[in-house]
Parts: sequence; structure tokens; C-alpha cells
Amino acid sequence: MRSNSKKVIGFILSLILIFFIIFKFNNCFSKEKNNEIYKYLKMFSQVLSLIEDNYVTDISPKKLIYGAINGMLNSLDPYSCLMTPEEYKELEIETKGSFTGIGIEITMKDGILTVVAPIEDTPAWKAGIKPGDKILKINDKPTKGMSLLEAVKLLRGPKGTKVTITILRNDKDIKVITLTRDVIPIKSVKYKILEPGYAYVRITSFQEKTPEELEKALEKLESKEKIKGIVLDLRYNPGGLLSSAIDVADEFLDKGLIVSIKGKNKNSQMEFRAKPNPPNEKHHYPIVILINHGTASASEIVTGALKDNHRALVLGQKSFGKGRVQTVIPLEDGYAVKLTTAFYYTPNGVCIDKVGIKPDIEIPEMELKIKSHEDVIMRTTDPEKDFQVKMALSILKNIKEISKIEY
Repeated sequence: MRSNSKKVIGFILSLILIFFIIFKFNNCFSKEKNNEIYKYLKMFSQVLSLIEDNYVTDISPKKLIYGAINGMLNSLDPYSCLMTPEEYKELEIETKGSFTGIGIEITMKDGILTVVAPIEDTPAWKAGIKPGDKILKINDKPTKGMSLLEAVKLLRGPKGTKVTITILRNDKDIKVITLTRDVIPIKSVKYKILEPGYAYVRITSFQEKTPEELEKALEKLESKEKIKGIVLDLRYNPGGLLSSAIDVADEFLDKGLIVSIKGKNKNSQMEFRAKPNPPNEKHHYPIVILINHGTASASEIVTGALKDNHRALVLGQKSFGKGRVQTVIPLEDGYAVKLTTAFYYTPNGVCIDKVGIKPDIEIPEMELKIKSHEDVIMRTTDPEKDFQVKMALSILKNIKEISKIEY
């Protein structure tokens, strides 16, 4: 068994050296970089051999190599990782269908597992989980040193099963919350008339069908009466697909830059511009966007595009600041690499990452203390009683005196 394993290790090391030679002859790197790569590949091979000869139990070469790859990717940033076939399939399901879990978007912030935002109408949302909550434990397992993928795996599970998380809020309050996993809803657009002429549209995440859902929502709203203005609610929206964010911004813009992405390679240098809408889809009314600390990624792209193009006024609190583009690259055997390949930039050239978007008018969020199931229903379905929504509606009615947005 050990001799077979040694042969495999030897084969892997040979491959590494072959790749190095190919790189060298193809002049992929400078001479100095080639020497540096060779030096550390040699060290890598030495460590592999040491593990094979001296580690207390036998470890499969596959586990060693995949562990090394994942460690390499994890060292880049919190978002780059190696995805197993199961995790890759789950990612595809998330953007197209539904999944079972507690309904939160998480990230690593300063090395700590942190909530970006709860997804509306999910167990996490109903339990009052907030953006910025730090997850210290999952089922009594400390999250220190845990990867994002490990955390996601522990948080998800079959419908009806329970998971307990320990969170630190505002760096002072520790809370232990037990949640029952459920199917996470995929409908991402909700809407209603606030009062004659003024509508409320909420986008909870950016999925594959979000642009189509938005188009249908606006069509229904505009067919009922003449719309004088819309409150576009992107609070607690953790993001999603770049393509959907671009299409949503394009729905409200007839011209101008939506977003640019800039990376190392030419393929990662792109600009996305708005296309003129047909005459029946011009949406000639002002927009007020609501954002908060849970507004991240794709929702920041939409906010930045409409703000910088003077198409909307932004209210609320500064957004999360996740401005990195992840590209998912399929590998053999169903694996994939999720790699940060570029940064997002707003039309005014501001990089969103770790900066976020500052609202035009800062309005604090009035916290609703949830005491009963009725409070939860009110929080998720009754925007008229929401302080920020009421302020947005008031500003929307007086938009001409307050702002020079274009519509």
C-alpha cells in the first residue's frame, strides 16, 4: 500500500516538474520568477515526501494535493476557494433554484466569520440575525480557522433539522440562537402600491430570473395607474449574479456606464453600458433607493449605477463594501475553482470593495423589537410602517425640490 502511494507521490512530483519545464520553455514567467517557482515547488515536493515517510497514518495523495490547492486559494482572500463537485452543484442550484439552510450570506471579515445579510423571509431573517453579526460557533464548533465552505456546509442541511449558532453582536453581546432549516425562497422581487401614484419594489437577491421578475412587476404596477415614483429597497440584499445586476440597472437607464470591472488579464477588463429602452419601458419617474450595511456586491452595483448616473437618490446607511468579481472555473471530475479575478468600479470610478456606497441622505434604521409572530409578518410585509420607507416616500414626493435626478 505504502509503495503504491509512493509511486503516486512520485508521479505527482514528476508532473509538477514537467509543468515547470513547460512554463520555462514557453517563457510564461521571467527568469527570476521561474527560479522562485522552482525553489518553492522543490520545497512543496520535500514536504509531500516528509508527510509520506513520517506522518503517523497514511494519507491519500488526493487529499494532500487538494488540501494544498485549497490552502493556496484560501490564502488569497476570503472568496477564492476550491469547490468540490457537491459544492459546485449547490452553487448552480442557488442561482437557478432553491436550497435548504438558514438563509444568510456570510463572509470572512478580519479573519472572523461575519454575516453580510440575512435573506428575507428565511429562518435567519425571522430570528433577527443582522449584518455584521460575528459567528463564533456553529453547533458548538468554533469557527476560528474555519473556511467559508466549511461554514456553509455546517449551516445547510435537510429541511426541518436544527442548527445552533453563537453570535457576537456589536463586539459586546453574545447570543446563542437555534434555527430550524427550511427551503430558502427563490422569488427575489416583491412590490406593492404604497399610496396612489407611489410604488414600493424590493429586490432581495440577484438570481437568474430577477430581471424578468422586475420587468413583470413594473409592468403590473404601471398598468394599474400612472406611477409618480418608486422606492427601490435593496436593504439586506447580499448580491448574486453580476449579469442580473447589470440587467436590473439597465431597466432604469437609457444611457451611461453601469459598471466596469478591472483585473490583471485583458479578459477581466470590461465595461457594461446601458442600452436605450423601448418607448413603452422608459419608466419616466424618480427613484429613491434604500440601502444599509447588508446591501452588498450586485446590489451595490445597481445602487452605484443609478446614483452616479443621477437616476436615483440613495437613502439609508453605508453599504457593506463587497466589490470583488468571482469567476467560477470548472475543473476535471466535477471540481471547480472560484477565483477573484477583478474589482467592481462604479461609473464615477470608485472601487466598491471595503469602501461601500455612502447614501446621499443618511437615515438611521429604527430597530423593530420582535416579540411575536405578528411582528415578523409586519417586518417582512408592511413597508408602510417602516421608518426608512416612510422617509423615502416623503422625499420622493418632494424630489424636485431636493435633488436634480434625471427621469
